[in-house]
Amino acid sequence: MSAPSLDGRWFRSAAAVVGGEVGAATRFAYHQDGDLVWARYEGGEVRLGFLVGTRTQDRLDFRYTHVNGAGETATGHCASEIVVTAQGLRLHETWSWESRPGSGTSVLEEVTPES
Repeated sequence: MSAPSLDGRWFRSAAAVVGGEVGAATRFAYHQDGDLVWARYEGGEVRLGFLVGTRTQDRLDFRYTHVNGAGETATGHCASEIVVTAQGLRLHETWSWESRPGSGTSVLEEVTPES
């Protein structure tokens, strides 16, 4: 059984991401229309970012791009697994930069829009 739609859901990083620029202050506003998924994100080291990709069952595949606090642009690729928990949805991510060296894993946890 697939997890519910990501449309209108908010996420935040569960911890600082080693080798990345996303942290606990970065918030993601997700949208979904069928298999199309996109999000706007910002906060912490990220001034403004966007991701766009597709969803197949409980897996996401997308590209991301953002501008960091130093005014530098960055791009990359991410594959995520959607996990349903008692607290809401969680995204287990495996990502890699395309604009520079580096890769890693991270976890996003669902939060309320106000948090």
